[in-house]
Amino acid sequence: ALGTRAGGGAGHDSQSHAPRHSPFVSPAMPSVSNLPSATTLGRALVQDARLFRPSALRPITATSFAPLRNNSIASRRPAIFRAGQRRPFSLTSRTRLATPDDSFNPADIERESDQVDVCIVGGGPAGLSAAIRLKQLANEAGNDDFRVLLLEKAGELGDHIVSGNVVEPSALDELLPDWNSPDNPNRYEHITPATKDRMRFLTKSYSIPIPAPPQMNNHGNYIISLNQFTKWLGERAEEIGVEIYPGFAASEVLYNSDGSVKGVATNDLGIGRNGKPKDSFERGMEFHARVTLLGEGCHGSLTKQVTKKFDLRRDSQPQTYGLGIKEVWEIDPEKFEKGLVVHSMGYPLPADTYGGGWMYHFGENLVSIGLVVGLDYPNPWLAPYGEFQKMKHHPMYSKYLEGGKCISYGARTLNEGGFQSIPKCAFPGGALIGDSAGFLNVPKIKGTHTSMRSGMLAAEAAFSALRESDDSSPVFLYDYEDKLRSSTIWKELKEVRNMRPSFHSPLKLYGGIMYSGLEAYLFKGRVPWTINHAGTDHGATKLAADCPKIEYPKPDGKISFDILTSVSRTGTNHEEDQPCHLHVEDWDKHAELEYPKYQGVENRFCPAGVYEYIEDDSKPLGVRFQINSQNCVHCKTCDIKVPDQDITWRTPQVCISVKFTQSVY
Repeated sequence: ALGTRAGGGAGHDSQSHAPRHSPFVSPAMPSVSNLPSATTLGRALVQDARLFRPSALRPITATSFAPLRNNSIASRRPAIFRAGQRRPFSLTSRTRLATPDDSFNPADIERESDQVDVCIVGGGPAGLSAAIRLKQLANEAGNDDFRVLLLEKAGELGDHIVSGNVVEPSALDELLPDWNSPDNPNRYEHITPATKDRMRFLTKSYSIPIPAPPQMNNHGNYIISLNQFTKWLGERAEEIGVEIYPGFAASEVLYNSDGSVKGVATNDLGIGRNGKPKDSFERGMEFHARVTLLGEGCHGSLTKQVTKKFDLRRDSQPQTYGLGIKEVWEIDPEKFEKGLVVHSMGYPLPADTYGGGWMYHFGENLVSIGLVVGLDYPNPWLAPYGEFQKMKHHPMYSKYLEGGKCISYGARTLNEGGFQSIPKCAFPGGALIGDSAGFLNVPKIKGTHTSMRSGMLAAEAAFSALRESDDSSPVFLYDYEDKLRSSTIWKELKEVRNMRPSFHSPLKLYGGIMYSGLEAYLFKGRVPWTINHAGTDHGATKLAADCPKIEYPKPDGKISFDILTSVSRTGTNHEEDQPCHLHVEDWDKHAELEYPKYQGVENRFCPAGVYEYIEDDSKPLGVRFQINSQNCVHCKTCDIKVPDQDITWRTPQVCISVKFTQSVY
């Protein structure tokens, strides 16, 4: 089941096949009646590059397009939905910019550009918090013309967010003190106070209560939908003048002649699977800024570019990652325990694999359930998706799920390196914020508050630096690094720095539990040593011949599901007639390198059935490597875990068709 394709593939044998739509999401034209929300109309206007000339620039706020509500625009101009391009609607007809021929080079066409004060890449908690704090400071200083622009690759804010999520509200309290006030008509209402904490060690059949470390005390915290929260945070940002452009996928970092970051460029659109331009070709746009903040989340594409260029990891240890796999269920009301927070260790993971499960009861009869698997696991036969399906059948979890309905699925990698793996966060012309830098507190199992706080600190440093520098000199956010080191982010990550790497001791899981207990209750990070991480996650993978083979039970279709059924619940759908965003330079060479040693590890580490090896007698190994890129859920596992590091995750040409529809829960 783990190696079965969902619809047509993007492999190099598929070039001769007619493009097929993914079976998961209908490619039908959207209804014009759904057009006129403020955000959608704002995106539609700015999407046309002609409107980006300086005389046409206007901030996009929640009220900018109020006259266009109630479908008034729909009665005047039909929506445009071009074949092969699932893009926001445009209010202006487009001309053919190129004839598809071998001599055409997209770089020959000059990009349109826009100049702003601060450009933020990524509309998650870190990016939105930075944007809000910047505009707060600018407005307080009477600088209403200070432009803060945020680019988000998803079609709408929150569409690409996958998280648990129990949030610690400390940063939110500081950013928006009245966020939960009864007197605030725009307060965030979709919260479930965490009322009960349980920590369990699981064997195959039993659940053993164990003490939870103090870091996991959730008193005063809230269970939320991070997807829903992000949308709300975006509304608050627009209200104070932040320009938010969803549907803009930043794919390239731009540099000044002195080497400092100049801004970013978005994807070219309308490139076919064969690499040639289609009739709908459009050149990407450039966004120039004195300061560029990267808040892409874990293992971001642009973050990789600047990290390499400026050697930001020169003084830090390699980052280590986990893969979080999540479902949301609607369960029997009689089994629902609102506010219950459960975490588990042990079964189903082997002792040499770090990870654990969770279950949160929130909303009305909703349960978020998931498993995080450390990607430094050694056995290439292990499949995180298969482990998650096994976990749900454990009596502790299955008693809640039986009779319920799974309504959502998602997967995303997360940073687990902690204090030792924090890179240099400032670079000439910008900075890393949130999970782009890796501020997740692993023992606490929380990162939203640290991401938000890092965005706020970067905003304060950026505003101060811009106010004190002239327009010609490059900006370096020295103050951001200083603020981080004196912040609660630094303090709490340093305190727990030795817990995650302690699981690599000869005693493995049990040694890690014992040492982490000492750190949590006795040492509290005050020891003079720092335990190093064992190495990179891809380097931890052993040869298949040296590891026991793992067979996974067939899903029952009630509690456990095959991988394609789960992918269908994400709402993900990529246009097939575009270049494959999962880049492998030589597919045959990849198979020759990987398959004899790891026996299809890509098929097992991917939680979406993207990779597989298909029997093919014409190939020397008898198998052909295949990528089904339309299944991709943007988790980034392949870029991290593939042993020979020859898979590169790139921003898809069109991201707005990727929507984790039920992750709103």
